[in-house]
Amino acid sequence: MFHGSGLFALLLMVLEWTRPGLSSPLRPICDLRVLDHYIKEAWDAEAAMRACKEDCSSATNFTVPLTRVDFDDWEAMNIEEQAQEVKSGIHVLNEAIGSLQAFNQTDVIQSHIDATLRNIVSIRQVLRSLSIPEYVPPTSGGEDKETQKVSSISELFQIHVNFLRGKVRLLLASAPVCHQGVS
Repeated sequence: MFHGSGLFALLLMVLEWTRPGLSSPLRPICDLRVLDHYIKEAWDAEAAMRACKEDCSSATNFTVPLTRVDFDDWEAMNIEEQAQEVKSGIHVLNEAIGSLQAFNQTDVIQSHIDATLRNIVSIRQVLRSLSIPEYVPPTSGGEDKETQKVSSISELFQIHVNFLRGKVRLLLASAPVCHQGVS
């Protein structure tokens, strides 16, 4: 059974494939409109978390990926290094947002959490399409230098939006597979 966001993404892919004038279909992972849909849903979840007060409080700090991008450093990385940084960040976000399921949330908040986790799964599938190995968390218990701590659920969701708009978008926009056959 398709969820609303999955159906929307599938519809965008089909429409792109059937658009007149293309000699070959645009690869779905290269269509940034699909990512834009996930960004919009993440922004909606972040706005909902910002709007709720006592239902969205947490005594827990969340580990989240850094979202700032030093473009010189980013450009100096090869695609595999960029992808591993993005996959690592997606893994950290999944862990943090997944931990919210342990809290007693309202149905509305829980629906945003569930939708966000489904979107993370979809984004992982898109990243997997780049043929780069799945992220394997390090076995050492050391703190990752590419993470930070946030203290509120709304900050956690704000980081999620910024990560998608930043590093994930940069990776997908520059993926070599998206530029094959383009002249």
